Amino acid sequence: MRKLAFLFFFAASLSATYGQGLPSRGDDSVPAQVDLIYERGLRYLAEKQNSEGCWDDGAGDEPGVVGLCVAAFLAHGEDPNNGPYAKVIRKGIDYIIAEQSSVNGYIGSSMYNHAFATKALAESYGVIEHPKVEKALEQAVELILSSQKRNRFGAWRYTPDSRDADTTVTGCQVVSLFAARNAGMSVPDEAIKKALAYLASCRGGDGSYGYTSAAGGKPTLTAIGSLCLSLAKEKDSKGYAASLAYLKKNMDYRDRYYPYYYEYYMSQALFHADTETWVEWNSRNIRYLATIQSPDGSFPGNQGQAFSTSGALLSLALNYRYLPIYEK
Repeated sequence: MRKLAFLFFFAASLSATYGQGLPSRGDDSVPAQVDLIYERGLRYLAEKQNSEGCWDDGAGDEPGVVGLCVAAFLAHGEDPNNGPYAKVIRKGIDYIIAEQSSVNGYIGSSMYNHAFATKALAESYGVIEHPKVEKALEQAVELILSSQKRNRFGAWRYTPDSRDADTTVTGCQVVSLFAARNAGMSVPDEAIKKALAYLASCRGGDGSYGYTSAAGGKPTLTAIGSLCLSLAKEKDSKGYAASLAYLKKNMDYRDRYYPYYYEYYMSQALFHADTETWVEWNSRNIRYLATIQSPDGSFPGNQGQAFSTSGALLSLALNYRYLPIYEK
């Protein structure tokens, strides 16, 4: 299977610098079971993508879900220009761009969609030969930043004009902004600082993050908050340490409503936090996903197989680390 050379060498060089002791594609130490699960999942997504570039299941036509699917291919090092899945990736990118408003750059019907679609554009920018990606990404980033300026919390919620905020939507935007910054887009430090301040206001004394306040903390939300701090290189604090301790106590947690959303964020949060803990989590996650993957390569879920499968695969993507967002 042909891999994108740029991503391979970029990841290999960063892995040599930052990733000692962790699996990487550069040294053939990725568990064989991960390759099997991942490749079966990609084949399923490729076979089920429709002619428009989205998926006909549950939320599969949402641009955010399409963004997650595109990211799943890119995170495996697939070449978006000439590789076996190039057409799949390009159709997904075309769909995202077609869903973007020409008026304000908004993608889809919610800030969840907008964030994951923006992240996919950021991750494809610079490695895909596509004339419209740069402009689409610039407009998408500007929409995120302008939305934050209108928000009284300096954060985000469901729509660009929302005046309130929550940790899940805010976390999505922060991760997307870091992906855009990695791609070379201009993202003001002040935007990141304001978002982190809001997230900190939702962190309880035990390190857990709540939905709209410090009350009712949950592992999924805590993983999101911790990841944002890691990406911002702000891990040297008592709050971060408390959050990591909280996550370590909840290694067996499963989110009953959005399980793959939890898997997706938990794997990244632990990877950036602590090598030993991530290795343990990764081993558990591999065993878990191997038992629930369907014979056709998909994963079950109430949001549709495209969302479930892409989320499950991305929770394994730290084993490859082709994308800058997956590097320490």
